Amino acid sequence: MEHLTHVLTDIVMKFGFVGLFIVVVLGNVGFPAALEVMIPFAGGLAAQGHLPPLFGLPGWVGVALVSICGELVGSAILYSIGWYGGRPFVHRYGKYVRVTDHELDRVHGYYDKYGPVTAFVARFVPFVRGLAALPAGIARMNPYGFFTFSTLGSIVFCFGLAYLGHVAGKNLDAMLGSLHKASLLIVVVLVLVVIAAVVGAVAMRRKRRAAAEKI
Repeated sequence: MEHLTHVLTDIVMKFGFVGLFIVVVLGNVGFPAALEVMIPFAGGLAAQGHLPPLFGLPGWVGVALVSICGELVGSAILYSIGWYGGRPFVHRYGKYVRVTDHELDRVHGYYDKYGPVTAFVARFVPFVRGLAALPAGIARMNPYGFFTFSTLGSIVFCFGLAYLGHVAGKNLDAMLGSLHKASLLIVVVLVLVVIAAVVGAVAMRRKRRAAAEKI
C-alpha cells in the first residue's frame, strides 16, 4: 500500500492538477488511492509552490476544487454502473452470486430512508467512500439527493484535507509518514466500531426475540 501511495504521489508531482484529478477519480471508483493522504499531500505541494494558483485562487483552494470535481466524476461513473447494470445483472446472474430481487428491494428501501445521511457520511470513511456510489446506483436512489449530499460531504472532506496540507507546508515528508500511520489507525478504529455495532445489533435482536417468546 505504501509503494502504491508513492506511485500516486509521483503522478501528482509530475502532472499537477491533472494528475490529482485522475488520482481522485480512481479513488472514487474503487481504486485504493488513499485520498486521505493524497489530498493533504497535494495541499502541501501547493504550499511549497509546486502547484500553481488555479484561476487566481490560493493553491490549496485549487487542490480542494479539483479534488471535489474528481470525486463527482468518479462517483458519477460508479453510480451509473450501479444504476444501469445493477438489476439487469441480478436478473441474469443473481442466482449464481446468491443475490435476489428481494435483497435488492431491501437495499432500495434502506436508501429511500437513509440515503442522504449515508451519502454524506460515506465521504469520510476510508474504503467505503470509494464504493458508496455503487449501491446507491443499484438502489436507484434519487440522483439529485445522492449527488447533493455526496457533494456536501466532499466539500468538507476535500477543503479540510487540502487546508491541512497547506498548513503542513514545508514539513511535507514528515506529514506523509504521519498520515500513513493515521490512515491505518482510522481504518482499525472504524473496523472495530462496525464489529461492535453488528454484535450489539445481533444481541439486541436476540433479546427482542426472547422477550416476544415469553409473551
